[in-house]
Amino acid sequence: MAATTVTPSLESPSAGLARHGLRGQVARFAVIGAGSTALHLGVLALLTGSVGAQVANLVGLVISTVANTAVNRAWTFQVRGTNQMARQHLQALVVFAITWACSSAALELLAVAWTQASTLTTVAVVGVANAVSTVARFTAMRSWIFRARVAR
Repeated sequence: MAATTVTPSLESPSAGLARHGLRGQVARFAVIGAGSTALHLGVLALLTGSVGAQVANLVGLVISTVANTAVNRAWTFQVRGTNQMARQHLQALVVFAITWACSSAALELLAVAWTQASTLTTVAVVGVANAVSTVARFTAMRSWIFRARVAR
């Protein structure tokens, strides 16, 4: 039986992910999205009782969107430096508007359908709305905001 030698890889972890193109981008986007969603929904749950669901949703979404865009820029789409950073964050505001519209509409529908909905129900409804807007968010980031980096 021959012995095999394992040679450690000299490439960075992100280099391995970049080789997988779309699959790697989707995987990284999903990891970042899970964290961003947890942050958004956590802020929503924390603030709903004191400022109302719509304001809590807006605050949580703003905080999570800024973080999400910065991390996706660096890790998912491998964009470095400050070149076009302002433009990319402005474009992310358009994507933010889509997500905000979906989650705000879901909250309005919930308020009409169930006036005494619990915070847990409110968080669940916004979570579903975020899931619906996720495909649009990834597509916009990949094809519009960070389009120069999709060939990886």
